[in-house]
Amino acid sequence: MSKTVKLKKGLDIKLVGEANKVVSEYVQPKSVSIRPSDFHGMTPKMLVKAGDSVKAGDILFQNKYQETIKFASPISGKVREIVRGEKRLILEVIVDSDGQQNFADSGVIDPKNASGEEIKSFLLKSGLWPFIIQRPIDIVADPSKSPKAIFVSAFDSSPLAPDFDFVLRGENENFQAGLTALSKLTSGLVHLTINANVPADSVFTEAKDVQINKIAGKHPAGNVGTQIHHFDPINKGEYVWVVNAQDVMIIGRMMRTGKFDTSKMVNLTGSSAKNRKYSRTIIGAELSSIVKDNIDGENVRIINGNPLTGERANVKGYLGFYNNQITILPEGNEYKFFLTKGWLGLGFDKFSNSRLFPTFLTPNKKFILDTNTNGEERGFVVTGEMEKVFPFDILPMQLVKAAITDDIDGMENLGIYEVAPEDFALCEYVCTSKINIQDKIRQALDLIQEECM
Repeated sequence: MSKTVKLKKGLDIKLVGEANKVVSEYVQPKSVSIRPSDFHGMTPKMLVKAGDSVKAGDILFQNKYQETIKFASPISGKVREIVRGEKRLILEVIVDSDGQQNFADSGVIDPKNASGEEIKSFLLKSGLWPFIIQRPIDIVADPSKSPKAIFVSAFDSSPLAPDFDFVLRGENENFQAGLTALSKLTSGLVHLTINANVPADSVFTEAKDVQINKIAGKHPAGNVGTQIHHFDPINKGEYVWVVNAQDVMIIGRMMRTGKFDTSKMVNLTGSSAKNRKYSRTIIGAELSSIVKDNIDGENVRIINGNPLTGERANVKGYLGFYNNQITILPEGNEYKFFLTKGWLGLGFDKFSNSRLFPTFLTPNKKFILDTNTNGEERGFVVTGEMEKVFPFDILPMQLVKAAITDDIDGMENLGIYEVAPEDFALCEYVCTSKINIQDKIRQALDLIQEECM
């Protein structure tokens, strides 16, 4: 039975730079990169070497400690380089395109008639399995575990996020095939959550083999962590799997065609981006194929992802495995005169969640914000700001304190199994103490995995 939830807490950060609903012509990237660091906690075991020729769908490496989990090349061509760091740590695998995009033949499978084990085997062998993320711990799902539910969010509420209704329009068959496949992997429900405030596309409203839920409210309403908490919370010893909506489509497309086709839409956003629109590309594509000639100014920051959770990047970098967005914002390293733009300024161009500036009187105003944190890390003080933007029945301040002090009992009692770093992105944004809360939660989850799982 479907459910509807209305959130009372959260925060929408309205920024200038939303992408236009225009799709640029597909440009084949000259190279792609698959980074093991995108798959937290995974140690790669290489199956190819520099100079090897590969097809799209050929396996590049596998998890050293779970060899059934494999990672495939999204492009056909030649392995240019296996980039290593300190102690020969593998940083990325770069594949140069041959300009043809030849696919390895993985065969097709009918998710309606296939068993759960057959679908799992197909996903593992084809390199599709890394699209499935496990909660708790927020890592690639362990195929030996059985999830009590699977969650797919039909919208993204983060700043300047892509519109999945626009992105997946017309992909009904592929998306449905992916949902049907996922439904065979759990004895519970597949939860598809749509935005209650906006009419959803038929690709979501007509979906089958799922329970369609609705959620209304400010960000992080679109985060799967928020949806899990309100529709089917996680207790210790339980597992929930999550899959991004575009990745569901990729899974379904491969089952229907037998091709490891990871093409998807990525939106270029941000006040420092010139030609803001959606681009057809593939996973791991070079960022230059999207941002070249689209950067407005020199002192800017390219973010691989959204402004709250994305990573700093450069034009020579590559699209993250799970990212659907590239954001370009002004760099915040310039001095501001304290009487106008600084701490004594009236703040008519500043955004604040605490009504510190008069702009709270214009709730629909969009802002041009830079990356300046407006302060450095300081003593961790209780302000009550986190509780205003954290829509969980969890005490965020206390949980963060337990994470910082490695208090395992405290973290378990306060709900560490329900959260992921992205769930604390808004807490980090409003934190008066300027602490990198997402990093603290990530370290805490690593400790919990090591000591308690």
